[in-house]
Order: sequence, then structure tokens, then C-alpha cells
Amino acid sequence: MKSINVFAPATVANVACGFDIFGFAVDNPGDKITLTLREEPGVTITDIIGDDGRLPREAHRNTAGIAIQSYLQHIGRTDVGVDAVLYKQMPLGSGLGSSAASAVAGVFAINELLDRPLTTRQLIPFAMEGERIACGSAHADNVGPSLLGGFVVVRSYQPLDVIRIDTTANLFCTLVHPDIEVNTKDARFILKNEVSLKNTITQMGNVAGLIAGLMTPDYDLISRSLVDVIIEPVRAILIPEFNEAKQAALESGALGCSISGSGPSMFALSRDAETASRVGAAMQQAFLGVGITSEAYISEINRQGPRVID
Repeated sequence: MKSINVFAPATVANVACGFDIFGFAVDNPGDKITLTLREEPGVTITDIIGDDGRLPREAHRNTAGIAIQSYLQHIGRTDVGVDAVLYKQMPLGSGLGSSAASAVAGVFAINELLDRPLTTRQLIPFAMEGERIACGSAHADNVGPSLLGGFVVVRSYQPLDVIRIDTTANLFCTLVHPDIEVNTKDARFILKNEVSLKNTITQMGNVAGLIAGLMTPDYDLISRSLVDVIIEPVRAILIPEFNEAKQAALESGALGCSISGSGPSMFALSRDAETASRVGAAMQQAFLGVGITSEAYISEINRQGPRVID
């Protein structure tokens, strides 16, 4: 039998000002998957480790399973049989792209097993199908960076246009996941359907500034641009001590701080690992002040995307 192990990175979507169009990948945390080919056709999720029994085992209802199924159907290989074991290594519903990492790990692994009939970029639509199963929307702001690595912009969905931003900026990410739950559907439901022209112009300027800052690189410009005037003010109410944790991050030297995805995790970007660690400790202390424990991850930006592991 032929088998493979793959790691796919967690991601930060939105990145403050870039709601639904911007994301980046991190080295830690992430999900792993083991795929093993078998003679009988079909995709079977044989086990999921680390989900406390919360995720569906049926392949057509599982983010990794449906991504693999969509891929095999597209390349005309429904004769292929595969067993999958998924290792969840990050909190579910955390705003860290957990469902995307599973889908990316699955579709990248099966493409490797079948000797890469498609490029990594061509795998994006199949990983997006995993997102459709997870939250009802086939979005790419998590699967894009998880597959391609680095910072990614989703310019368009029709046609799909996902752009990787080449940057020499040396950035470290702090991720803090408070031990609370924020439902993704609730986080979308509370958003306003219309925003003011003034806020739209401000947000557009920040998005452009962030991209320019990454490409230059200009750390002061990155810092000035990591500001969200549309989504963050609304969603912040779902995260207790959000403002205090953000202020603690900025006072500890972070370039910027905001909500990761739909939350409750928060992210901060810093110029070095020492600052990123200090930022994480300060943010955790802010949450602990009201009795909320949290997990912190300190990581460089993942520039590779998924990888085959031993």
C-alpha cells in the first residue's frame, strides 16, 4: 500500500482591513493527515484524532473528505480508493482556519499520492469545497494562503483570482485563542449589510497600504495599515476583553493587532520573535484578568504552504 503524511498550516483571514479578501499562513499550529491508497474505490475517514468526536466521519460531510472526493471526480479517478486519518492540532471554531487546513492537507496529499497531475494552485477550488461543507460558503481567504503559503489576496471569485504577495518583510505572528466560543454564523449575522462611503474609503486605503507595506517592505506603513474600521468594531463585542488585549499587544511592541478570521482568536504581527512572545504573554494576561484562560502560538509566516512529513 502507498501512504503519505501531510501537514497544512493554520491561517489568519481578513488581516484587519482585508475582510474576506486577505489572509496569511503561519508555521504553527496546523493540521495533519495520513492518506493510504487501497484497492476498493471511494474515500473513507477511518479516524479523526483531537476533535473530541465533534467532526463528521462521513467523507461527504467532512472538509478533508469532500475536498478529496471533488478532486478525484475532477481528474476522472473515481476508481481510486483512499483511507484518511485526520489529526486536528488546533481548536475547532477558533478563527484559525481549522476547516481549511484539513481540506488543504487532504487535497494536497491525494495530489502527491497520484504523482501531481495538478499544480498546487489548481487545488484551490477543491479545498474551497471543504469550506462550503464547513460553513456554507466556498471562500478562499483561508485555503488560499494555506495552499500557497505567505500572504494572499482573493481579488475575485468569478473568475477565481487568488494572488500571492511576494514580500521580504520579516514578520512574526502571535496568535492568542481565548477559551470562549464564537459561532461563525453569528459572527457574520451581526455584520451590517451596508457601510458608509467614508469608512469604505478608509478601508480601501488601509488595504492598499498594507499590500504596499508588505511589498516594500515598510514596517511603519504595515503598522499604520493594520486598521479595520468596518468589521472589527462590530465583532469585537463577541470577544470579552478584546480592547484590553489589543491595547496590551500594541503597548508590548506589536505592529498591529486584530481578530483572526471570525474569532475568537486574535492575531498580532511583530518584527521579531522576542517581541511576538512578549506580545502573546501580555494578551494572555489581559484575558486572564477577567478569568479567561487562553492558548498562545508564536510563529513565523509560513511561506511554503502544505508539506510532506515523515
